[in-house]
Amino acid sequence: MAPNTAQKPAEADAACERAGSPAIELDGLQRRYGERVALNALSLSLEAGQTLVVFGPNGAGKTTLLRLLATLLRPHAGSARVLGAELPARAHAVRGRIGLLAHEPLLYRELSPRENLLFHARLHGVQATRVQDMLERVGLSGRAEEPLRNLSRGMVQRVAIARAVLHDPELLLLDEPRANLDPAASELVEPLIGRDCGRTRVLSSHDPLGGLQEADVVLGLRGGRPVLLANVASVDPEQIRELYR
Repeated sequence: MAPNTAQKPAEADAACERAGSPAIELDGLQRRYGERVALNALSLSLEAGQTLVVFGPNGAGKTTLLRLLATLLRPHAGSARVLGAELPARAHAVRGRIGLLAHEPLLYRELSPRENLLFHARLHGVQATRVQDMLERVGLSGRAEEPLRNLSRGMVQRVAIARAVLHDPELLLLDEPRANLDPAASELVEPLIGRDCGRTRVLSSHDPLGGLQEADVVLGLRGGRPVLLANVASVDPEQIRELYR
């Protein structure tokens, strides 16, 4: 008798998620807030290891897109696959493989950097030794025991970066990641979140030159709609500036 090779549904889903599909696939994605459409008719594909840089004025839909990809919001129409998992049905399967650096740091102000990172380490099943390593890599081991409320905005941003990469995610979602960082701090975190960090990345930016240097694929949003989607080689900085006029 031939062996039974049928897979259980959960096993089949996991196998599908491991297959060599694009890291992100969006088709007609839409998200509303009440009657207001914040993101509409967005379709794109991003290969593993690539960087998508999203440009657009305030309110264009950049943060909404990041929150959808992070599984924090559900789409109202269209489809989304992230790391091979259909959203929102399989969101639970990929949350631990995603790192989010949001506009807000998602940290507890009364806790120290070390306490914040230890909390997130427990959530992700990460060894506590990783926390000390991350504090050193973002240059905060000397301030690790102070309450977060005592630290500068740039230091808090470094803690937030450490939190976002603490569990070694495959996909990084970065909302203006270098906000509040001076040049020295930017250089310090570059190996963690920069182009050569070895992860698939989606990041928002208002900097035409700097953003294009980071990108493989460029997305321009205006009023929630994609008005530019192209390989970076075919995009000129002036096209990015035009989004803001």
